[in-house]
Amino acid sequence: MPEVPLDFPRAWVEFVDPADDDQLIRCDLTWLMSKYNCIFGRGCKGIDAERPDAGCCAHGAHFSEKKDEKRVGKWVKKLTPELWENFDTGRGKKGWTEKEDGADKTRVVNGACIFHNSEDFAGGYGCALHHLAEQEGVSFIETKPDVCWQLPLRRSYDNVTYEDGRERMVVVLGEYDRRGWGAGGSDFEWYCTGNTEAHTASEPVYINSKDEIVALIGAAAYEELARLCRDRDEILTTFNQRGKKSDATARIGLSIHPADPLD
Repeated sequence: MPEVPLDFPRAWVEFVDPADDDQLIRCDLTWLMSKYNCIFGRGCKGIDAERPDAGCCAHGAHFSEKKDEKRVGKWVKKLTPELWENFDTGRGKKGWTEKEDGADKTRVVNGACIFHNSEDFAGGYGCALHHLAEQEGVSFIETKPDVCWQLPLRRSYDNVTYEDGRERMVVVLGEYDRRGWGAGGSDFEWYCTGNTEAHTASEPVYINSKDEIVALIGAAAYEELARLCRDRDEILTTFNQRGKKSDATARIGLSIHPADPLD
C-alpha cells in the first residue's frame, strides 16, 4: 500500500502567535513531524502519467497574486540559455505566462511548466528558477512562484470569534494533499504526500522545511512550533523505546502519519 487514505487521525496544536496577540497559529503536527521529503529525481512518478519526469510541474503554476507574478518576473529576467532550456520560447512573442480560467499562470510547453528543464539538459534537470536561486546564492523562496516553494505545505486562514465578542485570525498550516489541487487532484496517477515512497527522510518536515515554514508563519511562531514538536517527539521516542510505535493501534492513538516507516 504505497499511498495511504486521505483521512486518518491527526494531532493538531494551536497557540497564540508570539509576534501578534490577535492571531492564532494552528498546525498539523502529524504532518509537520512526518518523515516526508521531496523525491523529485529520486523515484517521483509525477502527477501526470504522460510526463512523470516533470514531477508536480506538469500543469504549470498559478500565481497567488499580482505581487507574486511580478516578483517571479524579476528573476526570470536573470535567466540565461545555460540555465533555462526553454529560454528562446520564454523570450518569444507568447512569453512565459498564459491565462487559465482568467487567471495568470506559468505557461505549459511540451506537457510541462515552461521552467522545467529536461533530464538531459546540461544546465540542470528540474526547475530553472530553482537552479537560478542556487547560482545567485538566494533561497528558492525568492525565485519561484508561491505555490511552488510552499508545496507540500499548505497555509490557509480561518477566523474564531469568542463568546466575549473578540475575534482572532487563525493561520492554519498543514499538508498539501490531493484535495489542495482542487477537483483534479483525485485524478493524479500518483501523489507524494501520502505515499510511503516519499516518507523516507532522516529529519521531520518541520526541520527540513524550516525556511518555508518561517516564510509562512514567521520566525517567532516557528520557534514555538519547533518547541512543541520537540516535546511531542520526546513522547513518541518513549513509546518507540517501549516497542509500541510499530503497533498499529498505538500509531493511531499517537496520530503518527500512516505513510511514515514503522521505526
